[in-house]
Amino acid sequence: MSAVDGTWTWRRTWAQSIAHPGRLALATALLLASFAGLWVLYQVQPLPMSDIAVYRAEGAAAATGGDLYGFTVTKWNLPATYPPFAALLFIPTTWLSLGTLKIVCVLVNAALLALLLHLSCKAAGLRKAAHTASFLLAATALGLWLEPVFQTFVFGQVNLALTCLVLWDLSRPDGARFKGFATGIAAGIKLTPAIFAVYLLVTGRVKAACTALAGFLVSVLLGWLVLPGASIEFWTRRMFETDRVGKVWIVDNQSLQGLITRVLHQPEPGLLWAVPALLTAAAGLWAARRIYLRRGLDGWGVLCTAVTALLVSPISWSHHWVWCVPLLIALAAHTRRNPWRRALLAAVTVAFTARTMWIVPHTGDLDLRVSWWQQPFASPYPLLGLALLAAVVWWTRRPPAPPGGGLPAPRAAREPVSPSRAV
Repeated sequence: MSAVDGTWTWRRTWAQSIAHPGRLALATALLLASFAGLWVLYQVQPLPMSDIAVYRAEGAAAATGGDLYGFTVTKWNLPATYPPFAALLFIPTTWLSLGTLKIVCVLVNAALLALLLHLSCKAAGLRKAAHTASFLLAATALGLWLEPVFQTFVFGQVNLALTCLVLWDLSRPDGARFKGFATGIAAGIKLTPAIFAVYLLVTGRVKAACTALAGFLVSVLLGWLVLPGASIEFWTRRMFETDRVGKVWIVDNQSLQGLITRVLHQPEPGLLWAVPALLTAAAGLWAARRIYLRRGLDGWGVLCTAVTALLVSPISWSHHWVWCVPLLIALAAHTRRNPWRRALLAAVTVAFTARTMWIVPHTGDLDLRVSWWQQPFASPYPLLGLALLAAVVWWTRRPPAPPGGGLPAPRAAREPVSPSRAV
């Protein structure tokens, strides 16, 4: 630690990294081996990276004035589902061939995974690890094989970029200039991050919530100025057509609705999903607010909000759960000298690595015929998400003991933590 300000500086951590060249070399070898494994897998079963083809087609439609929501691409006939503002950001993808774009996408996602690990470590208070090259390289090599992260590579998705954008923005100190704006931009690309503005509002940070709203409105305005027809079409009709995204009952969908449809064996659960979704949204934001107010752990509040968004969204593909990266880092930050917490960390890591949803029968409409004992394997992520929210509610059932009255209160409860948040 720096003797002056108590922070772990970039200069010192870089010195620590190069002071152990053996560790750095081993971590680099592990990362290269991980990429080699990915390449071998590609030779056996080529990665479709279908979503990057959709993004490229969106960019082409935006650049040429084509029908943004009228095309389909790939053998799966995938349409555009993002707001027009996202299509503007995808225009540079048209400057490369599809083959070159896939290679660039893999490299960029690898860099984003390393960035997400860095941000997650800082948020969890692991500032030394956040700036240690050997740790980041090794963690990137291993994190690539987490199922949500791997699926992001498989489809060429933007999940890692959006998660980094939101986590960076919300990890900044309260009062930081334009805090919330980047979150609003993320919501303009993909609507689900809008729930973080609600989290800021219910935790009393009205200015940041309004700034997030401003960022979102800026994205909508830019989309409307460049693509007025597509904007009207999206905001009045396309955003409500969830069937454009895919079937809600397939095991790919790890949202609460996906869980309920498979449990009930009904492709259209209606109110049987809508009511639990509303209750979960309220409970999730309540849990996020409580852990922020009662424990001072803003990062866990952000994490609860992210899990709530993944649960209540009509469709949350398994690759949307890349929030597992900051979750695992946050759990790892609190395992020292506690075997039970280590066991919990191991169990959650296995759950995000095991790929159980792909093991249960899911060809055709077999997703709707999953037997009762297979349900936990078909829906591991929503069950984990519900368990997390329940655990947070239980843990925050009482305010921490005041100093001098019993056990000492956690430091986070005595001293508000701004950027060091366990997300």
